[in-house]
Amino acid sequence: MRPTKTGQLMIDAATDLSTAVDSLQFSNPVTHVYNPLNYAWPAHETYLKKFARTPVKTILLGMNPGPFGMAQTGVPFGEIAAVRDWMGIHTSIGKPPEENPKRIIEGFDCSKSEVSGRRLWGLFSERFETATEFFDSHFVCNYCPLVFMEAGGKNVTPDKLPKAEAKPLFDLCDAHLRRIIEILKPEWAIGVGAFALKCIDRVNENPDVKTGTILHPSPASPAANKDWAGKATSQLETMGIW
Repeated sequence: MRPTKTGQLMIDAATDLSTAVDSLQFSNPVTHVYNPLNYAWPAHETYLKKFARTPVKTILLGMNPGPFGMAQTGVPFGEIAAVRDWMGIHTSIGKPPEENPKRIIEGFDCSKSEVSGRRLWGLFSERFETATEFFDSHFVCNYCPLVFMEAGGKNVTPDKLPKAEAKPLFDLCDAHLRRIIEILKPEWAIGVGAFALKCIDRVNENPDVKTGTILHPSPASPAANKDWAGKATSQLETMGIW
């Protein structure tokens, strides 16, 4: 599949971000850093080729890959069944250079499900008959491409990194977010969770791009564990996106 002009611009942006973040160093308690833009690149590239459009009505921004989502599939919020069956993406997935034995990368053979991704893509697949119909007006991406974890496998989110390590990372991610807003020309930029909205508001320089947020679908959020889909739908309807 040959990428569209928009797809190629998004591929170039992702490649540049991946190269840049690979030069960063992180310290304890982070012992392992996975970059799925490297070892899962075939899947991520396919995602961009198939679904990046411009202009798009709404982009939805997550924080960073989950260990059983994008870390396994290369697709943001990449719950395996949604990526494989709804989006039609199923590629070989490699391995990070240093793998944590508690967080093995099994790609599409991983038996665990990313709850956040299952909720997010489950809502979209219920509302839109096909992935193509959804992506004609929406695009989902992440702010940070890296997965951070402790030796025992515990996930470390980017907002928990020491400031001295977070700043150079956030500078690169801010520049990438500005770039994709310029490429996709959205009417709305929606943060999936408060952290993502802060990132959008920090970098958005286009007064024509409206911003907002929906509740993050993570099971770590008590509010998300009771009718997350209904709450997110209500938020999108209130903003006039749906």
